[in-house]
Amino acid sequence: MKEFVKEIEEENDYLLYIYTPFCGTCQLARTMLDKIETVHEADIFYEMNASLFPEYMQENKVESVPCLLIKKNNQIQEKVYTFHSIPNIYSYLLEYKPELFKEKK
Repeated sequence: MKEFVKEIEEENDYLLYIYTPFCGTCQLARTMLDKIETVHEADIFYEMNASLFPEYMQENKVESVPCLLIKKNNQIQEKVYTFHSIPNIYSYLLEYKPELFKEKK
């Protein structure tokens, strides 16, 4: 995962994993995202420690962690708070990052 920096906010599209370091559920969610990135051999998600960006949390009305914040076309499309399973996360990737599933030539 790529570390979140303030300049990323200017990007139109991103998947941002928001966590806190001592959250057990966050660690489980991160494991799922890490496995997805390993399979695709790519950095797909940005990550952000919520404790270090309280303004971002307030501005974007992030209610809890873990959170997968999905920004597309410069608009927040979804905030996923319940990760459930890897297939569940893939359902969001199919919708918001379909290019991940195109066959490589």
